[in-house]
Amino acid sequence: MKKVMMMAIALMVSSMTFAGKSDALKAITKCKDYAEAAQLLQSSLGQLADNAEKAEAYNHLVDLAMAKVSNETGTIAENQLATQMGQGKVKEYDTLGLANGICNAIQAAIECNKYDQMPDAKGKVKPKYAEKNAQRVWAVRPNLVNIGQTAAQQGNDTNVLKFWGAFIDSAEDPFFAACDHNPEKEYIGQVAFFAGRYAWQAKEMDRANKYFEVAKRDPEQKAEAFNFQLYAMRTNLKSKEDSIGYVNYLKKLYETEPENDMIIDGINGMYEGMKEKAEQAAFLDAHLAKYPNSFTALANKGLMAMNENNAEEGAKWLRKASEVKPDNAVVWTYLGVCLNVLAANATDNAAGMKYFDEAIVAFDKAKELDPDRAQANWGYNRYQAYYGRYGEADPKTKAAEADMK
Repeated sequence: MKKVMMMAIALMVSSMTFAGKSDALKAITKCKDYAEAAQLLQSSLGQLADNAEKAEAYNHLVDLAMAKVSNETGTIAENQLATQMGQGKVKEYDTLGLANGICNAIQAAIECNKYDQMPDAKGKVKPKYAEKNAQRVWAVRPNLVNIGQTAAQQGNDTNVLKFWGAFIDSAEDPFFAACDHNPEKEYIGQVAFFAGRYAWQAKEMDRANKYFEVAKRDPEQKAEAFNFQLYAMRTNLKSKEDSIGYVNYLKKLYETEPENDMIIDGINGMYEGMKEKAEQAAFLDAHLAKYPNSFTALANKGLMAMNENNAEEGAKWLRKASEVKPDNAVVWTYLGVCLNVLAANATDNAAGMKYFDEAIVAFDKAKELDPDRAQANWGYNRYQAYYGRYGEADPKTKAAEADMK
C-alpha cells in the first residue's frame, strides 16, 4: 500500500513539474503583433499560471517591440552606409514606429522585471530576463532624444513629452541602474529641463517637477531649471490654500539653501502677491539679520519701501544693494527714482540739489551698464533729474532728453 501511495505522489509531482504552458501564455506568445499581444496580455493576465508566466509574457512583448526597433535601426544603418559609400538606395524608415517601439520596449521590460524578480513556487528569486532586457533596451534609448527633437521642430508637443519623458523616466528607473549612464551625463540635464517645460505646458505638474529635479543635478542646468520650476509652480496656484502651500514649500527649500537668491525672491514675491506685508517684512528682516549683504533681500526691502511710497527708506536699502552689487542697472535706476522723489519733496533748495546730484550719478551708472535700456528704463527719469538740477535749457539736460529716444 505504501508503495502505491509513493507512486501516486511521484506521479502527481511529475505532472506538476512538467506541466505545459497555460493556454493564456500560449495565445500571447503566438502573437506576432505588439498591440495585439499587449491587449491579450492585459485581458488575460489573471489567467497566467504564475509569476514566471507573467514574466515570460511581458518578455514576449519586449521581443516584439525590439523586433520593430531592430528593423528600423537596421534600415538607418544601411542608409548611412549607402550614403558613405555612394552606392545603393536610401530607404524610407518609420521614425515614429522606431520611437514608439522603444517606448513599448521600455515599459514591457520594466513590467517583465517586476514579475521576474518575484519568488517562484519554491520561494526562490531567479531572474531570467533582467540583464538581457536592460542591456538591449538601454542601447536604443538615445534615439528618443533626436526623435523628440524632430517632434519639437514639427510642433508635436504630445510626442515631444512622450519621447523625452520616456527617456528621462527610464534613466531614473531602478531597472536600468546598472547600465552605463556616463555617456548621457553631457545632455540628460538639458533633455530633462525641456521635458519639464513640456510637462508643465501639458498641465502635468508632477511630471514637470520630476524632470526639473533631474535637470537640477546638472550644474549647467540647475539655475535655469530651478528658476523655471518655481515659475511653473507659481503659475499653477489656484487658491489661497495653494499659495500658502507653495510658500511653505519655499520655506523648506530655504532651510537647506538660505543663500539661494531665487528662493529668497520667491518667498518675497509670494508674500507681496498675497499682500502679507508684515510677513514679507519679517522674512526679509530675519534674513538680513543673518546675511546683511544679501543683495536680493536688500533690493526687495528697497522695492517694498518704494511700493509704500517711502522714498527715503527705499533709497536707504537700494544704496546698500548697489554697494553689494554695483553692476545691476535695475537697482541703480530705482535708486535714482527714489532720489528724484526726495529732491522734489525737499523743502530746502540745497538739499534738493544734492538729491538730484545723487540721482544723476545713479542714472548715469544705469545708462553705463544698460545703454540700450534692455533691463531698466532709466531714460525719462534720468532726464527729470537733469532737468531738476540744471534746468530745461542746459546742454546737459538737452543731451539727457536726446538719450530718451
